[in-house]
Amino acid sequence: MNGLDLITTSVLGALGCSMDTFLRYFPAVGTMYNIFVALAIGLILLNWVWQLFRNFGLVAGIEAEDPIKLSIRSVLFILLAYFSKDIVDIVLKIGGTPYNWILTSDLPPISFASFNSVMLVILGVISNGAVAIIALILVLILAWNYIKLLFEAAERYILLGILIFTAPVAFAMGASQTTSNIFKSWCRMLGGQIFLLIMNAWCLRIFTSMVGAFLANPLSL
Repeated sequence: MNGLDLITTSVLGALGCSMDTFLRYFPAVGTMYNIFVALAIGLILLNWVWQLFRNFGLVAGIEAEDPIKLSIRSVLFILLAYFSKDIVDIVLKIGGTPYNWILTSDLPPISFASFNSVMLVILGVISNGAVAIIALILVLILAWNYIKLLFEAAERYILLGILIFTAPVAFAMGASQTTSNIFKSWCRMLGGQIFLLIMNAWCLRIFTSMVGAFLANPLSL
C-alpha cells in the first residue's frame, strides 16, 4: 500500500494539460519543434505550387483546386502552422481549466496504507482470519485496477504531448482538400485526448474520495 501511495503521487504529479512535465522528461521535442514548423510550411508551399501547376492542365481534363481558394487556404494554414504553439496553448488552457477544478476540489484525506489497515482491523474484529484474507485480496485487486487507471492516464498524457508537438504538420494537412480529412481527424483526436484525460482525473478523484470517506467514518459504510 505504501508502494501504491508512491505510484499515485508520482503519476498524478505528471498529469495535466500543461506540457512542462513532458518537456522535462523529453527535452528534445522542444528543440525539434522548429523542424516541424519548417517542414509544415514547406509542405504547404509545395502543395501550393503543385496545385497551381496542375491548373495549367485543366484543358487536358486534369482536376485541380480553384487557385484563389487554394491561395487563401495556403496563406491561412501557413499562419496557423507558424503560430501553432500559441493556438495549442490556448486549447490546453481551456482544457486545463476543468482539469484543475477536478484536482483542486476538496476531498477527504486519503492514505491507502490506512485504508488497508482499517479494513483488516474491522474485519478481523467481526470475523475470522479467512474473511480478512479475502478482504486483503479484494483490496489488492482494487489497487491493481487503480494502478492500471493511473498508467492509462499517463499514457494519454504522453499521447497528448505527441499531438501537441506535431501540431504544425497537422495544420499543414489542412491546406489541401485531399488531405483535409487528416487535419480534421487530428482535431478530433486532440479534443478526445483532452476530454479523456479530464475523465481519467475525474475517475481517480472519485476513487480517492471513496477511500477518504471510508477512512473518515469507516463504521458508517
